Amino acid sequence: MLTMAVAFLLDTLIGDPRTRLHPVVLMGNLISALEKLLYRESDGDLKKILKGGLLVWLTVLVSGFIGLAISFAAFVTGSMTAEIFIEGLTLAFMISPRSLSEAGREIHDLLMVGNIAEARRKVGWIVGRDTDRLNEPEIVRATVETISENTVDGVISPLFFYLIGGLPMAMAYRAVNTMDSMIGYKNEKYLYFGRMAAKLDDFMNWLPARLTAILFITSAAVLNLDYKNALHMVKRDADKHPSPNGGYAEAAVAGALNIRLGGFNSYFGRQTFRAYMGEAIETLAINHIMLAIRMMYTATILFLTFALIFGA
Repeated sequence: MLTMAVAFLLDTLIGDPRTRLHPVVLMGNLISALEKLLYRESDGDLKKILKGGLLVWLTVLVSGFIGLAISFAAFVTGSMTAEIFIEGLTLAFMISPRSLSEAGREIHDLLMVGNIAEARRKVGWIVGRDTDRLNEPEIVRATVETISENTVDGVISPLFFYLIGGLPMAMAYRAVNTMDSMIGYKNEKYLYFGRMAAKLDDFMNWLPARLTAILFITSAAVLNLDYKNALHMVKRDADKHPSPNGGYAEAAVAGALNIRLGGFNSYFGRQTFRAYMGEAIETLAINHIMLAIRMMYTATILFLTFALIFGA
């Protein structure tokens, strides 16, 4: 359990280094290579599903095996300190609280000085929607939604899978999540080929997403936010989200901050509507970004605390 605390501390101190040797980058390279090998536009729907499934299981097995090899190498050092540090360093690559915080803070700071154009550009790096016409409240909404939802797959899920299955499970999870972000789309190319990746990602995030909602509600109580409303909004709105998991984190944060998330988004010039999360008791404002970041960090620390207490 101490390994998770070391991973969080390392992420907090050094962040997520941008290097071609980053484990997630290497996972992405593997996925791209397998896609190039397996995907054929001329294949039928069933064949695309089967080949996409083969890509998924090969990537999961390779990632899990590498995690097992790193754990074994750490163990044979014969030093508990070395073992904790090696596993903690590897796990730090699997989580991203500092990256989420830095992205949110940068957008916050740009809005504080009135640089809407640059804030639009930067928020476009962390969301998939069109951002070139967003006003300040919509930039805030996009940022808060991203911080909320990515607390699940960028922080709590990898820590959860490390807790139950060590480094092999944490790396297997990160591989699944990376595949979902690369091929798990409902477009013409990936509707069938990426289906297994998307479904497995939904399955693996099911419990961590609901655990994150509980952690966010508890965080709201710790931070003197509206935890009662957070609980109410999770019960009322979480299942309205198009993702089976995304609504739990967003509804909890929306309720805690007394804001409304969701609404109209534009993707490649096409307007779509996503169910509302929460009530607009307060108008979306710049300070809500920093509050979402505080909730993300508090939820992470709560998870680590509970893991250390009950895992001891």
